[in-house]
Amino acid sequence: MQVSLTATGGLERRLEVAIPASQVDGEVAQRLNKISRTARLKGFRPGKAPLAVIRQQYGEQVHGEVINDLMRSSFSEAVAREKLTPAGGPRIEPIAMGPGADLKYAAVFEVLPEVRLKPVSELSVEKPVASVEDKDLEAMLDTLRNQRPVFNEVVRAAAANDRVTVDFTGTIDGVEFDGGSGNGVHIVVGAGRVMKEFEDALVGAKAGDTREFQATFAADHSNPKLAGKQATFNVTVTKVEDQSPAPLDEEFAKSFGIADGNLDSLRSEVRANMERELNEAIRQKMRAQILEGLYKQNPLELPRQLVEEQIQELQVEMLRRAGVRDAKQLPPREPFEQPARRRVALGLLMSELVRSAGIKVSREAVMEKLNELAGSYSNPEEMRRNYLQNADAMRQIESQVLETQAIDWVLGQAKVTEKAATFSDITKFGQAEA
Repeated sequence: MQVSLTATGGLERRLEVAIPASQVDGEVAQRLNKISRTARLKGFRPGKAPLAVIRQQYGEQVHGEVINDLMRSSFSEAVAREKLTPAGGPRIEPIAMGPGADLKYAAVFEVLPEVRLKPVSELSVEKPVASVEDKDLEAMLDTLRNQRPVFNEVVRAAAANDRVTVDFTGTIDGVEFDGGSGNGVHIVVGAGRVMKEFEDALVGAKAGDTREFQATFAADHSNPKLAGKQATFNVTVTKVEDQSPAPLDEEFAKSFGIADGNLDSLRSEVRANMERELNEAIRQKMRAQILEGLYKQNPLELPRQLVEEQIQELQVEMLRRAGVRDAKQLPPREPFEQPARRRVALGLLMSELVRSAGIKVSREAVMEKLNELAGSYSNPEEMRRNYLQNADAMRQIESQVLETQAIDWVLGQAKVTEKAATFSDITKFGQAEA
């Protein structure tokens, strides 16, 4: 096998390969001979057809198979010989592939860039330091109480935050639409869970009042038959209730799994959850700083193919989050190019970090992560078995654990300074969204 390598610009390489005709013909003859032993052809007993007939019947197909197999194996051998690491599959350009001639082809592909990490000891990381104070705990308990309010019937007009119980019928062009009616439906005014026109119509209404109004469904409504359509609603109010935070009592504690309803136990459990959330938030902030530092400190030339693949992955992720299944609705690629480049670069940088530091995935940490994930389900043992039987899922867990180990290794080398902060600063708890 003859190989010639050319750098065609950037990370792209052109590899020309030539395989002697004798090797091609020998492989074809060997396969035809094997077929002749079992072939069933009309007019001949099984395995007794002359080789010339076998060649006439199967020769073209076998030659094509041999060409494909030789290109695949010779490409792998050639890149190994040239000490190349392709970033993806090659584009094959045929040069000579006819029967009786040397097999010649060119493979055009990109290689992975050489990654030389700058010392991670040059990275600076700011570690926020905080604890869960009593005031943070009480604020969290207040939030939990507000999430499980107590409703009391009132004899007055409905206002914001009241829960209004209604019977309603909705029509479009005089015809009731699918899902356009309901009885005993609870609507919290101002919660934003129904159409704004619906909520607005309930403000000032008392039990026994009726309302008729028009409302327009959003243009991107999940039901295309309703999207952008105007509907007429007839509503009867049957009850108005105000709401107040749930009392901090035994029943409230039991609703969170505290069997004996002990409030001190509830506070201890809530505090423990808050501390876990705080520690994870601190870790994520430091992780973000490390990744940003690695990215800025180690600029790389990136394979176009890997970047394009990542752009498509990000586009598909956005479609999935939006609940859209039609691939023709992929968003424009431009907004995803920079995030895709960052993902590809960080993947290469982290791989080199793991390799150069000799970091090996910890089996104990993998099992600990597996137990943590399975423990969040109602049937942990069943989920644990499902994970263990799913090779892709286990690879994802191993990848997460390996990254965690790499981040920990960097933190042990980097310049870490501490900065005082609060639970709210770090977790954004109680802060309104921008």
